[in-house]
Parts: sequence; structure tokens; C-alpha cells
Amino acid sequence: MKRTLDICNAVAVAKIINATLILPCLKQDQIWKDQTKFEDVFDVHHFIEYLKYDVPIVRDIPAWFPDKGELFTSIRRTVKNIPKYASADFYIDNVLPRIKEKKIMALKPFVDRLGYDNVPPEINRLRCRVNYHALKFLPEIENMAEVLASRMRNRTGTSHPYMALHLRFEKGMVGLSFCDFVGSRAEKATMAAYRQKEWPRRYKNGSHLWQMALEKRKEGRCPLEPGEVAVLLRAMGYPKETQIYVASGQVYGGQNRMAPLRNMFPNLVTKEELATTEELKPFRKHITSLAALDFLVCLKSDVFVMTHGGNFAKLIIGARRYMGHRLKSIKPNKGLMTRSLGDTFLGWTAFREDIVVSHETRTGLPELTFPVYDIWENPLSHCMCKV
Repeated sequence: MKRTLDICNAVAVAKIINATLILPCLKQDQIWKDQTKFEDVFDVHHFIEYLKYDVPIVRDIPAWFPDKGELFTSIRRTVKNIPKYASADFYIDNVLPRIKEKKIMALKPFVDRLGYDNVPPEINRLRCRVNYHALKFLPEIENMAEVLASRMRNRTGTSHPYMALHLRFEKGMVGLSFCDFVGSRAEKATMAAYRQKEWPRRYKNGSHLWQMALEKRKEGRCPLEPGEVAVLLRAMGYPKETQIYVASGQVYGGQNRMAPLRNMFPNLVTKEELATTEELKPFRKHITSLAALDFLVCLKSDVFVMTHGGNFAKLIIGARRYMGHRLKSIKPNKGLMTRSLGDTFLGWTAFREDIVVSHETRTGLPELTFPVYDIWENPLSHCMCKV
């Protein structure tokens, strides 16, 4: 859901420099080969209408512009090298003059290219309005998500609450984390070769990776394995009967890696198990549409559990807070998990007590948005407080 953040920032920048915004062009996903367009996922009419008093938005590149392809390929028409978390002044001083000269420009890349504490408060409030009000998924996505959520609540024949688990343990995430995980020698060698191929600059000769992996795990910066998630949930008091919706790609290690979680929580399902192949067929054209279904089902859950960082979980926790902090959103203390699971003298009772106490304040409760801290996970100060 990184694109959601990019769209919010694009609207904010257009407001800062008082420019007309062309409907954002979504970046093509190089891993999933996804070529989703804005209109494939979001309600364009609602987006433009909702923001019409904030920023003028047009659906397409103006007819007077001679070569539409040039806009995204020509150096003369592209503003590059925008620093991360740039200030409003940077755009006024460096981007606005070029737009005045060329009349129309493309800005890329655009991930994290606008700061939070170095822009006017009304700009952050605008970003919140874009995120929580202007961006609406297409009706067919909303409707299908409602069907999935309803089926989750009624799986046993009577209405029950359900938990949504965002399990970030795909091969790409495991590789990118550069953390060490349980596995055979052959499995570790295969992962090492994968990392060397995909991230050669970080891999180098591999000699430094073991120490780095240990440090990351101690600091709680590694994705939780499915087995670790199972232990965490059981320690927090969730029973075996808990209905759990899993939002995840293909889990690294397949069913063997998932076995501990499934054994402890057998009522574990994905959208593929809740819906028929025919029902999901219209959404398989675009990976982003499938991600949107997961997003909405997680958003509607009674309890949401993230297992690693990322924009998907960040946006869900933020939205649930924005809706009034009524729904529990659990952000695991992975550093504590590492220390506790590695303590051979710590019994189950003491472990449970540590987990319960440490997570009392990690359930999506209200808290101030700290400076230099993005507004997506915690929108309280910038989006919800009236000054």
C-alpha cells in the first residue's frame, strides 16, 4: 500500500506549489510485474470531487501537450534527486521554478519525498483527508471485502469476532531482512545465494552478515516466524478456537513453516479459502486489488496483529486509530520476544506475564505523534486534534 502514501504526498506537494495535479501514475511493481492504474483500484470521480476545493486534479495529461510519452522519459520533463523527507520550502525553491518554466513536469521517484515536521500543519491535515476520505476503493472491491469479513464472522454458523494477521514472511521479505532463521544448511545456502543475487551491495562477501543478523534480532528488527507468532498469541491468552484471517503472500518455507501456527490455531484462513475461484477472478488482474481486499478485511477485524513493519500494517493501525481507537491493533515487542525465547531459564508463566505486561501499551491506544515521526501509523496529533 506504499502507493497510497505516494498519492497523499503528491496531493500535498501540488497544494504547496499551487499546481494542478494530473491523476497520479502508479509506479509499476518490478517484483510482482503488476501494472495497476489508479482507476483500477480507486474511485477517480470521488477523489477529484472530494479534493476540488484543495487541489485542482485532471484525469489525464492536457491535450495541448504534444508527446505524453516524453513526460515520463525525458530528463527535461522530470524532476529527480528530490531528497527524502524534503521540506515545503525545497519544493517552492527548486520544483516550482521548473514547473513555471516547462508548464508541466513529472516528479520521480516519489517515495518518502515529503517530510512531516518541516511542512505547514494544514499540509499534514490535507494528507490525512486524502488518506482517510478522498481515497476510496472501487465499489466492487469494497463489496467483496464486506463479503469476506461477513464470512469470517459467521464461519461457525453463529456470529463471532475474528482476528486479522498480517504475516510478512514471504521469500522477498525474508531475504531483504538479512536476518537468520531456523532452517537446514541447504536452505540457508539457497537463501544466501538469493541475497547475493538480489542485493549484491549489501551482501558483499557475506562475512559480516552473521553478526549483523544477531544484532538485528536483538533489536527486534526481524520478521516474526509463523511459529513465533503462534507462541505470542497463545501467551497473550488467545485460545485455540480463535478465528484468524491471514493476509500474506506465499510464506517462505510453505506448509512446513506454517505448521506450528496452524497446529496451535487451526481456524486459520485466507481469502482464497473464504471465496471461490470465480469470485476472486476479477481481482486477480491486479495484485493491488488483491492487496486492497486484504487491507479492508484486516481493517474490519476485531483484532489486528502485525508481525513486521511496512506501509500495509502502518496504514491499518493508523486508520483504526483514526476511527476512534475502538479496535485493538497489536504491534509485537519483537525485542522482548527474542530475549524471552532465548532465555532457557524463563518458564512459561513468567514468559506469559512478560508478554502481557509489555503489550498493554502496544494495542493501538491514543498517543501523541512525535516530531519527525510519520502520521500514517499515528494520526492523532496531526489529523485528529483540533488546534
